[in-house]
Amino acid sequence: MYQASDIAKYFIHYANLEEDGMMTNLKLQKLLYYAQGFNLALFNQPLFQEEIKAWQYGPVVEEIYHTYKEYLRNPIPEPEDFNSEVITLEDRELVDEVYSVFGKYTGTILVNFTHQEKPWMSTEINQTITHELMSDYFKSQILKD
Repeated sequence: MYQASDIAKYFIHYANLEEDGMMTNLKLQKLLYYAQGFNLALFNQPLFQEEIKAWQYGPVVEEIYHTYKEYLRNPIPEPEDFNSEVITLEDRELVDEVYSVFGKYTGTILVNFTHQEKPWMSTEINQTITHELMSDYFKSQILKD
């Protein structure tokens, strides 16, 4: 299991490789939520250990929010201490897939998505979105496809 910061740095690096890649804190939070949810659904274990809270603008990993809040709505620059080798190839494949599906959307659009999803809707503001709730929801989404 990783630190959320490892996965966050990977997403930021991935976005910075793209010509129009722009990773904001808002977008990063939603990508972390989707990565955690799909990992729980597919592998029955969390990708990272930090909790995800239901905030007003959707799911948030509080520690990561505070790390990057200084950037406000601006792009987060490439992390200097990024090392992709920290994450296994199998886990990078999942994170890459999450980015390929959800990375094309703005943070605001991702907020709208999460506000229509059971994990956020079923959790009171500022409370932890449980792994069980995320796992059940994301399993149902995988089965739909």
